Amino acid sequence: MSGEDISVGDALTIAAAIRAGTASAVAVAEATLARIAARDPALNAFTTITADRALADARAVDAKRARGDDPGPLAGVPFAVKNLYDIAGVVTVAGSKIDAENPRAIADATAVRRLAESGAVLVGALNMDEYAYGFTTENTHYGPSRNPHDLARVAGGSSGGSGAAVAGGLVPLALGSDTNGSIRVPASYCGIFGLKPTYGRLSRAGARLFAASLDHVGPFARSVGDLAAAYDAMQGPDPRDPACAQFPVEPAAPVLGRGAGGLRAAVLGGHFAGGGQAAAAVAAVADALGATRTVEIPEAARARAAAFVITAAEGANLHLADLKTRAGDFDPMTRDRFLAGTLIPAGWVLQAQRFRRWYRNQVLALFRDADILIAPATPTPAPLIGQETMEIDGVTVAARPFIGVYTQPLSFIGLPIVAAPPRRPGELPPGELPIGVQIIAAPWREVDALRAAWAIEHDGITNAAAIHG
Repeated sequence: MSGEDISVGDALTIAAAIRAGTASAVAVAEATLARIAARDPALNAFTTITADRALADARAVDAKRARGDDPGPLAGVPFAVKNLYDIAGVVTVAGSKIDAENPRAIADATAVRRLAESGAVLVGALNMDEYAYGFTTENTHYGPSRNPHDLARVAGGSSGGSGAAVAGGLVPLALGSDTNGSIRVPASYCGIFGLKPTYGRLSRAGARLFAASLDHVGPFARSVGDLAAAYDAMQGPDPRDPACAQFPVEPAAPVLGRGAGGLRAAVLGGHFAGGGQAAAAVAAVADALGATRTVEIPEAARARAAAFVITAAEGANLHLADLKTRAGDFDPMTRDRFLAGTLIPAGWVLQAQRFRRWYRNQVLALFRDADILIAPATPTPAPLIGQETMEIDGVTVAARPFIGVYTQPLSFIGLPIVAAPPRRPGELPPGELPIGVQIIAAPWREVDALRAAWAIEHDGITNAAAIHG
C-alpha cells in the first residue's frame, strides 16, 4: 500500500503501515502537505504550515525504521496543533495580532514534544479564536475556520481550526485546548471525537494560557483508538506546569477493548435536558450504554454563571497591560469581553470560587452510583458564520455565548470528558449536521470515558469519517 493511499487514514493505520515498512513516513508527509495545500483554502484551518520540519521529521522516522530502531507508536502520523502551542522556530500567535510580534518560540510545548517523540510528524499550526476566548473561530485577524460539513457554518471554537482539520481529512490528529468547551464544541460541530482530560493530567507547559484555573489541553481524532493513542503519548508529570499532577500514567489504549462492560451510566437531566437533535443524540448513546437513570446536578445554571465570572476575570488579568495600551489591536469581540472582565468586582470572583468548591462536591457525589454521565455537547448543530442569534425551544438567545450552555457547568471543575459524535450508521442524512454528546467520567478516570466512547463506536452508534467535499 502506498503512502498516498494510507495518508488519508486513521493515525493507527498510518503508524502500523510505516512500522511494518509497507509505507514511508516521507510519502505520507508529502501527501498530507499536498492535501492541505489543495483543501485548506476552503476550510481555513491552518495559519502556519511547517513543511520543512515535517519532511525532516518524516525522514528521521524512516531512518529509524531502516536501522531497526523503534520509530515510535505514532510513527509517521501527521498532526497539527492549535496556534497557542509553542512550536520551535514559529511565532506563537494564539489567534492574535499582538502576539504575532513576539519572537519565535525556542522550543516545542511539552505536548507537542511528546507527540513528536512518539514518532508523530508535525505539519503546522491551526486557527483559533483570539486568545481562546470564543466558541466559533470567527477570527478577525486570520478569518473564520469553516465547517467541513457545510462551509457556510462555523467549525466551533476556540479550537475551530483543529476540529476542521481533522473532520476535513487534512490530518488524523490535532491538539486543541478547552477552558469552557473549546475542544468539545468543535468536536460536536465537526462530528469527530475530542478529549478534555482531567485538569492537571496533561502538561500545558509551552501553551498560551487563557484562564489558568480552567485551561486543559487535549486531542481530536476521527476514532477513539487514535484519541487514546495521542492521549497516552502526552501523559506524564511535568515540572514546567505547576498544575500538571504528579499522578501515575494510566495508559488508555490497552483497555479500550473491554468496552463499556461493568460501567454504570446515567443521563444528566435538568439543566442538561436538551431538545431536538441534541436530545436524540443523548438518547442514542444512553441506549447503547444501558443508561436507564436520569440524575440532576443542583445549581448547574449558577455554575455556568460562576464559570463566566472566573473566566472573564482571569483572562482579563492576563491581558491587562495590552488592554490599557493596545486595545485597538484586539479582535473587537475578544476585547469587549476582556474589558468587561476587568470590571468584575473581586467579591464576585471570590464568591464564584467558593461556589465552585461546593458545586464540585455535588457533582462528585453523583459518581458514587455512576461511572459515566451523558449530556449534550451543544444545544444545536453548528450555526452559520456571522449568525447572531439562535432559537432554543422557542426562545431566541444570543448564539455565541449560548453555545457553551452544556459545557461550561462541567469545565470549571476539571472532569475528564470525551466528546463523541453519535449519528446513524453510515453517512448523515442529506441536510443533517452532526451534533455531539459529552461522556463524562470521575476525576482521573479518562479510561472510563474512552472505554464508553470506544463501545459506542464499535456498536455503530458513531461515524466520524473524514469529509472530503
